[in-house]
Amino acid sequence: MKKVFLAVSLSFAFCVTAFSQAVVPAVDKSPLDISYYPNNYTLLKIQDKLTEPLMARVIYSRPQKNNRAIFGDLIEFGKVWRLGANEATEIEFFQNVKIGGTTVKKGRYTIYSIPNADKWTIILNKELDTWGSFKYDQKKDVLRVDVPVQKEATPTESFSMFFEKTTSGFSLNAVWDSSRVSLPISL
Repeated sequence: MKKVFLAVSLSFAFCVTAFSQAVVPAVDKSPLDISYYPNNYTLLKIQDKLTEPLMARVIYSRPQKNNRAIFGDLIEFGKVWRLGANEATEIEFFQNVKIGGTTVKKGRYTIYSIPNADKWTIILNKELDTWGSFKYDQKKDVLRVDVPVQKEATPTESFSMFFEKTTSGFSLNAVWDSSRVSLPISL
């Protein structure tokens, strides 16, 4: 009886141990990335080299081209796109800004786009922490503004977003394949 009890106890302990171990998720094909304005904000901050305050941060996932036709094919023209992969891209402003003549209050927003061949409509939306654009609700839009598409001579493999200083503030650039758009942001 003791042998049976010991065997059952050991089997139970083995099963509990085996099933309680978490499986490490696979590495995502579209890694998460963050861009700040001013550029390299976190590094400049720890080096005590900041010359301007933190203005904005964008958090997005970086899909890859992988020899695919992107705009007009993988990303359909005229349809809302999450501006990246996986979770919908989010932008945070650390003070009030102006975009397309509209004041956008300090805070966090989801940023979508509607790509077309010659222009993209950039959308800021109040709905946060969502995946893709499947539950996109136009009623929660804070802003819509059209920006022209610039063609790049050399295609960009990984979707990239970054900020750039301008004479009136800064711009958010989105580049992928042979397309680039810049969203002007002023103070």
